[in-house]
Amino acid sequence: MNLNDNYRWATGKIKKKIKDSHSLISTLANSTAILKESFPGYFWVGFYFVKEDHLSLGPFQGPPACARIDLDKGVCADCAKEKKSIIVLNVHEYPGHVACDSRSNSEIVIPVFNRSGELMAVLDIDSEKYDDFSDIDQKHLEEIAELLKPVWD
Repeated sequence: MNLNDNYRWATGKIKKKIKDSHSLISTLANSTAILKESFPGYFWVGFYFVKEDHLSLGPFQGPPACARIDLDKGVCADCAKEKKSIIVLNVHEYPGHVACDSRSNSEIVIPVFNRSGELMAVLDIDSEKYDDFSDIDQKHLEEIAELLKPVWD
């Protein structure tokens, strides 16, 4: 399967989990598991919940991560502040990068909103490979974030 096919498969699985959803946490946990399973190159996949002055670790797949990220540094914080997706080809060159695990070399972060347009979380995906994310990843991950809007109600 090519990248688009992998995303279509993963999106279909996530849609089913959203349809059958009984809780926010289980839906987000299953979504991270589906993405990690669909893309073995993903080193870490998870959500950070937006709080008043920080991001708080939510459901994820991968090695242990930072439990709290201040909103003044790092890719996830910048995504939350700007409310737009960010692709980083080399995290070691990103100003203020928060290194939860030194094996991470590239990253994509997608804002996740509820139906009212309020930012609820960011979807953070890391790879051990440099330059591992593209506009194709961004397009599909933004579609998945769009599908997740109703789970926040």
